[in-house]
Amino acid sequence: MKEIILTTFNARYTHTSIAMRYLYANLRELQPHALILESVINTSVADVAEHILAHQPRIVGIGAYIWNALEVQELTALLKKVSPKTFIILGGPEASHLPHRVDFSKADYIIQGEGENAFYALCRRLLNDDLPEERFIKAPMVDLSTIVLPYDFYSDHDVKHRYCYVEASRGCPFTCEFCLSSADKKVRDIPMERFLGELEKLWQRGVRNFKFIDRTFNLSIENATQLLDFFLSKKEEYFVHFEVIPDHFPKALREKIAQFPPAALQLEVGIQTLDPNISQNIHRRLNVEKIEENLAFLQNETHAHLHVDLIVGLPGESIEGFGRNLNRLHALTQCEIQIGILKKLSGTTLSRHDEIYGMVYSDKPPYDIVQNDLIPFALMQKMKRFARFWDMVYNSGNFKRSCELLWKEGKVFEGFYAFSEWLYIQTESTWQIALDRLAELVFRYLCEEQGYEKERIKAQLIEDIMTVRGRKMPSFLRDNYVPRDESEENTIKVNKRQLKHANAV
Repeated sequence: MKEIILTTFNARYTHTSIAMRYLYANLRELQPHALILESVINTSVADVAEHILAHQPRIVGIGAYIWNALEVQELTALLKKVSPKTFIILGGPEASHLPHRVDFSKADYIIQGEGENAFYALCRRLLNDDLPEERFIKAPMVDLSTIVLPYDFYSDHDVKHRYCYVEASRGCPFTCEFCLSSADKKVRDIPMERFLGELEKLWQRGVRNFKFIDRTFNLSIENATQLLDFFLSKKEEYFVHFEVIPDHFPKALREKIAQFPPAALQLEVGIQTLDPNISQNIHRRLNVEKIEENLAFLQNETHAHLHVDLIVGLPGESIEGFGRNLNRLHALTQCEIQIGILKKLSGTTLSRHDEIYGMVYSDKPPYDIVQNDLIPFALMQKMKRFARFWDMVYNSGNFKRSCELLWKEGKVFEGFYAFSEWLYIQTESTWQIALDRLAELVFRYLCEEQGYEKERIKAQLIEDIMTVRGRKMPSFLRDNYVPRDESEENTIKVNKRQLKHANAV
């Protein structure tokens, strides 16, 4: 029996919830009476409820996010129906910010803000039958120098099979209207000596995949270089992910980044738009000249894997404008370009554009835009398919060289848009398209629609697909395939997606 259960639905099995571990770490004397139970979205909610109630908890704390809000709603309602005396406490971004667009009315209490101290205080009151009258509890920001850090509570199974998320800071100084981080305009750092000690403990336990959730890793160059030095001092293979500001790469930082080997360092670079007028409209700082200079450096002088972002549907930006952004960005970097669809999150100020630009969003998570005054519904649907196919074909790295034949003269958007239209006609789906089938579809399009010679395209596809050791050759290519010596030094062994985008194969 456990009096307190902490739970959430992660987006994937390989993910872990750092938030649940923060709450658990700061339960003080209540910690022996608590347990973390994580699930994955699309898991049977009834099974999750059964697992939770088997411990006969008095309190269940649930983390609500954009990817799991509907599951949280269903779980909350079921728990209260089956076990009405169990207290349900919600927290997380979807619960913290009003208005709620998912019905969380069955929850007993909702903690708004950073919950490490507030959750502990609320649990103490509930276990002592001192029930607060207020349902919404506004939690102040915690002191990052004094709270207990969560890293001891990654299990050995987490270390071996899942990503261990870490953070060296919280907050963001920028005011981008589509992002919840803009609500917290002050960046607070965890004391670096303390944090590096926690990283070293994770390393000694065998963690080799580190995903930093900081929004502005390179805001403090002093802290950033210390973190990079930590990883550069390690001799074993590892993978580390940072989210960076695109226009802030001074010499000291460049020198460190240039030392990382292929597939060790991934940088998520938030671009969103390259149009200064659109950027100004959504209160996003944009220094295009500096961004181009830094992307050129990262692309040409480092082995860092870049993951750069563009958004479809920003207020005032047409599809033609988005296309120009994509063409320009592709000319700057050959790594992943993540195409996102604008979402209106509660807690942001995007709604001020709704009437001016005819912005219409889905009422269901993740609250994607469905149309605006420049992009009608049917075209927005096509762009959502475009984004999905782009990820499958371009971002996957599975068609690294073949993909470049889908467009001509730098017209990346125009060429891939035509391909995505054709691809959807063939598949009538954007999901569950196996690699073998996708390879054959790319082959057919390049030969039948673009007029390329079949043997040339087969050779190109074989070169692309077989960059990964041990892959089964698609049946239509087998007659053309001559197996190579898999002892070749350039065969990919780890971090395949990153290396496929690097010129290291």
